[in-house]
Amino acid sequence: MTEITRFYNDFQPAHYDIYIDVNRETKRIKGTVKITGVAKSTDIAIHQKNLNISLVEVSGKQREFELDEANDALHLTVDKLGEVEVKIDYETKLTDSMMGIYPSYYEVDGVKKQIIGTQFETNFARQAFPCIDEPEAKATFDLALKYDEKPGELTLANMPENHVEDGVHYFDTTVRMSTYLVAFAFGDLQAKYTETKSGVKIGVFATKAHKPNELDFGLDIAKRSIEFYEDFYETPYPLPHSWQLALPDFSAGAMENWGLVTYREAYLTLDPDNTSLDMKQLVATIIAHELAHQWFGDLVTMKWWDDLWLNESFANMMEYVAIDALEPEWRIWETFQAAEAPAALQRDATDGVQSVHVQVENPAEIDALFDGAIVYAKGARMLVMVRALIGDDALRAGLKNYFEEHQYNNATGADLWNALGKASGMDVLAIINSWLEQPGYPVVTAKVVNNDVVLSQQQFFIGEGHDVKRQWQIPLSSNYAEIPTIMSEKEITIAGYQSLREKNGEPLRINVGNNSHFIVKYDDTLLSDILGDVTKYDSITQLQILQDLRLLAEGNQVSYETIVPLLSKFADSKYALVNTALYSVTKNLRKFVTPHTTEEQNLKELYNKLSEHQIERLGWKQTPNESVDDQLTRPYVVGAAIYGDNEQAIAQAHELFVANKDKLLSLQADVRAAILVNEVKNFGSSELFSQLLEEHRQSADGSYKADICGALTSAKDPVILRELVDKFEDAETIKPQDLRAWFTGVLANDEGEQLAWDWIRNEWQWLEDTVGGDMEFTTFITVIARILRTDKRLSEFKEFFEPKLAVPGLTREIKMDIKVIESRVKLIDEQKDSVNRAIKEAL
Repeated sequence: MTEITRFYNDFQPAHYDIYIDVNRETKRIKGTVKITGVAKSTDIAIHQKNLNISLVEVSGKQREFELDEANDALHLTVDKLGEVEVKIDYETKLTDSMMGIYPSYYEVDGVKKQIIGTQFETNFARQAFPCIDEPEAKATFDLALKYDEKPGELTLANMPENHVEDGVHYFDTTVRMSTYLVAFAFGDLQAKYTETKSGVKIGVFATKAHKPNELDFGLDIAKRSIEFYEDFYETPYPLPHSWQLALPDFSAGAMENWGLVTYREAYLTLDPDNTSLDMKQLVATIIAHELAHQWFGDLVTMKWWDDLWLNESFANMMEYVAIDALEPEWRIWETFQAAEAPAALQRDATDGVQSVHVQVENPAEIDALFDGAIVYAKGARMLVMVRALIGDDALRAGLKNYFEEHQYNNATGADLWNALGKASGMDVLAIINSWLEQPGYPVVTAKVVNNDVVLSQQQFFIGEGHDVKRQWQIPLSSNYAEIPTIMSEKEITIAGYQSLREKNGEPLRINVGNNSHFIVKYDDTLLSDILGDVTKYDSITQLQILQDLRLLAEGNQVSYETIVPLLSKFADSKYALVNTALYSVTKNLRKFVTPHTTEEQNLKELYNKLSEHQIERLGWKQTPNESVDDQLTRPYVVGAAIYGDNEQAIAQAHELFVANKDKLLSLQADVRAAILVNEVKNFGSSELFSQLLEEHRQSADGSYKADICGALTSAKDPVILRELVDKFEDAETIKPQDLRAWFTGVLANDEGEQLAWDWIRNEWQWLEDTVGGDMEFTTFITVIARILRTDKRLSEFKEFFEPKLAVPGLTREIKMDIKVIESRVKLIDEQKDSVNRAIKEAL
C-alpha cells in the first residue's frame, strides 16, 4: 500500500508566481509556475498530476527531473539548502471530472455555453499547477490568468484583479494560505454586489440562465454572515472581498475557497418569491457554513487531513449559530436536531465506523474521510456539547485567542481545546477526547432498582458489534439537579427515586435539550412516566422520545411493535420538528411491508390516519402570516397523504397540476414535489415523462429540478423507468453531479429497484471513470446500503462489492455497509410479523 510522504518536510514554499493560459476550444492549458521556498534537503519533490512538464529550472538553471506518477510527484535535486527558486513550464488539459480546472456546462435560450471554475480540495491543485499540495504548505500566491476571452466576460479569483495587460488578468498577492483554497473562474456571468459595515465587498455571481432576483437571497445572507462572524469571532474578515459563485457543475455542496466560495447552483441561487422555507433554510446554512470557514479553516487551517473534522465540524456548528442570530424566527437549531443529530446517531451506531479524528494512511483515503454523518454532523454535536458546557462567553474568548495565535498558520485539535480550556477554566480536552478518538457512542440505561436510580453506559450498536468496553465522559444534562453533570463511570447510583420524583414534580429525563451524543433507554417505570402526556413537552423533547425509541428499535433493544401505538400521540402536533420525527419513524416502517400486499395497504391507511387532521387543518395552500411550523409541516402531511393513496388528496393534487400544467414552476414550492409525484404515480404517461424531463433540462431552478427528479423516479411504469435509467449516462439530461439522487430515487422505488441495481453493477467502471476520485464517490455505496433489505440483495451486494475491499478509500465503506444491510435483513426477519400486527391494530 502506498504511504503518504510529506513533501513539505523537504521543500517549504513561501511564494508562488502562477501563469495559466486556458483555451476553452481545445480544452488545453499552458502554465508556468515559479516557486520560491526553502529547501530542507537537496532532494526535493513537488506535487503534479497529469501534467506534461516541459522545463524545470532551479535558480535560473535548467535541471533534470523525474516524474513519479504513482506518488503524483516531480523529483529533482537542488544545489544547496536554504532559499531556492524552482520554475516549471507545463501543459495539461481541462478535466471533465469537476476536479482541478474544469468547465461547467449550461444553456441560455437554447444556446450551449460554459464557464470555467476550479475545485482543489482535497488534493487537486496539483492537477492545475505544480505545488506542494499539503495543507501545512502555506504560501502567498500571485496569479496571472489568460484565456480565450469574449467581450463582457467576468474573471474572478481569491483576490481583487489589479490590472489587465495584453489579455492577461493579474490579481493582488494573496495572504498566506493553503493550495487547496486557491480558486479562480471566468465566463459570461451576472453579478450583484453589496458591502459590509466594515467595508468588505460582497458579490454573488451566477450564469445568465438565472433571473437577476435569484441572486438577492444569497447576497443578503452572505453580507450578514460576514458581519456576524466579524463580531462573534472578534476578528476582522482578512480579505478585501468575499465572492460567492454558483457553478452549474459542482460535485460537493459548496467549497470555502478563500475569498471565492463556490457552490452548486441550487445552494446559492433561489427564487425569493417561490422557494419553500426549508430550502431557504438549507441555502442560508450552507452559505453561513462556507463563510464560517473563512476564519476557521482558511485563516487557521488544520495541519494535516486527519484533523479535517477541525474545519468541518466547527463550520457545521457555526452555520446554525449564525443563522439563529440572523433569522431567529426560523428556530434553526430545530433543523440541527432534525437533520444532523439523527444522521450522526444512525451512522455512528455501525461497528467499524471511523472516529471523528482519524489517521490517514493512504493518499486515496483522504477523500474517504469526508463522512458527512461523522466529520460534519457528529463533530458538530461534539462542539455543541462543548458550547453548552462552557458557554458562549468562554467560546468567543477562546476562539479570539485561537485566531490570534494561529492566524495564517496551521493548528491541531489540541490547540483548539487548549484555547477553549484556558478561556473556560475547564479541562475541555479531557472531556472531549473520549468522543473524538473513539468511534461510536453510548446508550445510557436508566432504571429504578430498589427505589434507586441506576444509570449505566454501554456502546450502542445497530447490528452486530464487537463491544470493547469503551467508556465516555457523558454530560448527562438531567432535569433533576441530583443527577451528576458528568458521568465517567460505567455505572452510577442515585438513591431515593420516589422522593426525587416528588421533589422535582416531573418525570426524570436525561440529555435534556438533546445536545449530547448519546441515547437513553428508560425502563418501563421511567418511560411510562414520560409518556403519560407527551404533548406537554417542548418540540425537542418530543423529537428525542421518538428518535431514541426508533434507534433502540433499529438496535433490536426494543421492538418497533411497541412504538407503533405511540405514533397517534404525536400526530396532531403543531411542531414541525415533531412531525419530522413522526414521519421519520413511519418511513422506517415501510421496510417491514411487502409491496402490493394487504400489509402495505394497512401501512398506507396508518399514514392516512396520522395525517388526516393535519392536511384538513393546513390544506394545500399557504395562508397569510402562516407560522414557520405550519410551513415546514405541510410538505410532510401532503406527502403522507399521497403515499397513503388518499383519494381526496390525489384529486386535489391532480386539480392543482391541471390548473398549472403549462406553468409548473409556479406551483407553490412547498407542495410542488407532492403534486408532481402524485401526477407521475397516478396519472403518468410517456407525454408527461417527456414534458418533465425537458423542463428539468431547461430549468435553472435547483429546487424545481429536484422536485422533478423525485417525481420521475417514483414512476410505476417499468417502460418509463427503463427509459429513465438509460438517461443516467447522458450528461446533457442528468448531470454527473445529480446522478446519485436519480439513482437513489429509482433504487428506492419498488418498481425500479432491479433496474437501478443492475445498472450500477453493470456500469461501475463508467461510474468510477466519471465521478471516481471525488469525495462523494463512496456515497453511491452508502445509499445502496440504506435501501437493500432482503437476503437475496445482501448476497448480491457482497458478491459485487467484496472483491473491491482492497480498493483504497472503499474498504471501510463496504465493510460497514455489509453490516448495515445484514442488520436490516435480520431486523425485518425478527420483527416483521409483530410490526404488521401492531400496524393493523393501530387502524
